[in-house]
Order: sequence, then structure tokens, then C-alpha cells
Amino acid sequence: MPSAFPPGDPAPADGALPPTALSGMAQRTFSLYVHVPFCRVRCGYCDFNTYTLPELGQEELGVVEGSRGGLTADFIRSAHAELDLAARVLAPGEPPAVSTVFFGGGTPTMLPASVLGELLGGIRDRWGLAPDAEVTTEANPDTITPEVADVLAAQGFTRVSVGMQSAVPQVLRTLDRTHDPANVATSVAAIRAAGMQVSLDLIYGTPGESLADWRASLELATSLAPDHVSAYALVVEQGTKLAAQVRRGEVPEPEDDDEADKYELADEVLSAAGYQWYEISNWARPGEGAECRHNLAYWRGGDWWGVGPGAHSHVGGVRWWNVKHPRAYADRLGSGVSPAHAREKLDAEQRYDELVLLGVRLAEGLPVEVLREEGRRAVAGLIADGLVEGAAAVRGRVVLTQRGRLLADTVVHRLLAA
Repeated sequence: MPSAFPPGDPAPADGALPPTALSGMAQRTFSLYVHVPFCRVRCGYCDFNTYTLPELGQEELGVVEGSRGGLTADFIRSAHAELDLAARVLAPGEPPAVSTVFFGGGTPTMLPASVLGELLGGIRDRWGLAPDAEVTTEANPDTITPEVADVLAAQGFTRVSVGMQSAVPQVLRTLDRTHDPANVATSVAAIRAAGMQVSLDLIYGTPGESLADWRASLELATSLAPDHVSAYALVVEQGTKLAAQVRRGEVPEPEDDDEADKYELADEVLSAAGYQWYEISNWARPGEGAECRHNLAYWRGGDWWGVGPGAHSHVGGVRWWNVKHPRAYADRLGSGVSPAHAREKLDAEQRYDELVLLGVRLAEGLPVEVLREEGRRAVAGLIADGLVEGAAAVRGRVVLTQRGRLLADTVVHRLLAA
């Protein structure tokens, strides 16, 4: 099931933000995230805010040519209504043209590509897109055909992030992934033929996955020559099917040493194939603009509005999150009420902690000058322990070594003197 809400303060019914949050918005980057909460099946490891059609009382998607009904159609209408709300709320801040858009889920490409294009058009109409805007959608490999890729490209998408996860059938079965592994290659070919960038998402540490299995996944991924690769360690989230299986002893819990070995192998194979890490779990071809600029906006503390059930937003130090269920989301917007469930205004201490937490994850590093005195004092010890690059520190940046990437939480703890 989806993870629980974080604690927060009540959000105003009209969605209004304090003037301090909107101040200076015109000089900051502005992004949009659109959460499409529908999946064909629920993967056993996933605690994202997603719903299968039977869970919503639907047998069909309800969004086809000439026919739009049910909660999926309500979602589309409600998403446009939230864009209207966002335009009203943000108008005093004079936000710049949107620099990045990301459609995530769920499986956005369960919706017709033309419908995703309509939502993108709604963003374009309200704020405009920067000339070099990055527009991404996540996709299950089974949902991408040459026709779908061509429509996405024609609508303005520039990038598709394909959920490959693994090349090994038994690993995919453990994860409850239902896509045909062969469709990864065909979807990559279709995306590239349509002129868009390709990212492949991988997961390592699945119960029963051997080091050889993981190498096979990495080698298949690099053989397809994507522009970008994400590789995330499997986390057993409470409330998921996988957590129940681990608790009952049906599958072993992922082991830290095994996941460390697999991270090192990923770095080795991807580096040998010409990719460079730019964030702990992300690699891209250098010098080609292949980094995910949308995620960089998150890590650099930019402004973004999250549209959709359960979506999170952040503008000028105010963070809020929407109600989770598609029905509650549609009902609130249908009544002219903000879908925000709660929000928090980050204080100076929280903003500093996040600056350090997120900044050290990036290969560009964190400027030593932004650290407080106790953090600057900690840098020498981190270099001595092989967690931070000495040469980079001389240049005034805190940059993690490979060992430091494996122990990033420890580095953050010491920089914050927590």
C-alpha cells in the first residue's frame, strides 16, 4: 500500500502560499511534476501512491478515443483543474517558463500518448516552456511502440525513462514486474528513432539476485547505449507485499554488503561503458546534456509544483502534499478546493540540513563555504577516512569518493555534527 503521509500543518483551502515563498520566484528555476497513479499490477516492492484499475472499481482504463469515463477521466479533468489552481496561486511570484516537466507514477504511459500531450499542453499554455525544456515520462517497456514514441515526440516530450529494473526473468518475477524483457530493446529503439533521449531504470539487491545476474542486467543495459542509467538499491518498505514475504521468511532481506558489492559493480561497468556518475544513483554520458535536469532541480532545492494524487510540491521553502486517493483528489478539485492535504514551512535549520543532505549526493559536490564551522572542521577527517576527495576539497568542494557514496549517510551525519 502507499506509504503514510508525513506530519504537517493544515493547508489552506485555496492553496495560497505566503508572500515569502513567492518572493524571488522569477529568478529561480520552475518545474512541474505530474503524478499518474495508475498501474496494471502492483509490484510487490512498491509503496508509491499507485492503484490498479480493479482497486478503483474499474475494468478498463476509461480513456480511449471517443470515450472518457471513470476515475481515469476524472483524474485528467482534475489535473487540468489543479494546473488552473497553480496558475492562480503562483501568479504573484511571476514564475519563469517551465524548465523541466516529469510525468511519473504509476505508469504514465497507460494513458494514451495524446492525453499526456494534452496535459503537457496545459502546462505550456499556462507558463510556457523554456526553449531548452526537458520533458520526461516514465514508461513500462510494454507500453512503448514506435507509434506511441512518435506521438510523444510530436507532443513535445524529449526524454523517456524506461523501467527495465532487471534483465533476468526470475528477478523480474520476484519484483512482480510483468513486462517482457525483450521489449526493453524494442522500446529503446522506438524512443531513439523518434528523436528522444533514453534513460533506463535498474534495481539491484532483489532477493535471490546473484552478482552474475546483476552483471547481466548492467551489460544488457549498456549494450543498448542509453543516454542515462539510474540504479537504485532495493528497499523493503513497510506495508508492501515484499515486506510481508520477508517477515514470513519466504524471501531473504537484502543485505548491506551484497548491495555494496553490486553498487561497486554498477560503477565499474557503467564507467567502463563511458558513463559518469553525477548523483549517487545516477550515471550519464558526459558532455551530452544527458543528466536528468528535473531531478537535479530537486537536489538543488528548486521550485516545483506536483500535480496529481499524492504529489508533493515545493516553492520557496514551503512544501506540501496532495490527498492520495484519486477519488478524494477529484472531489476536492471538483468542489473548488485545493487538493493539498498538509504542508510545512521549512525553517533555517531544516533548509541547511537539506542543503547538506542533497548537495553531497552530487558529483559537483557541496561548496565548503556553505558549511557551518563544525562541518568545515569535519572535512579533514572525512578525507583521512577516504570518504571525501582531498583534491576536490582543496578546490573548495566536498565531493564523495566511491567509498563515500556507499557511506553517504555517515558523511552527512559528520558534516552536520549530528
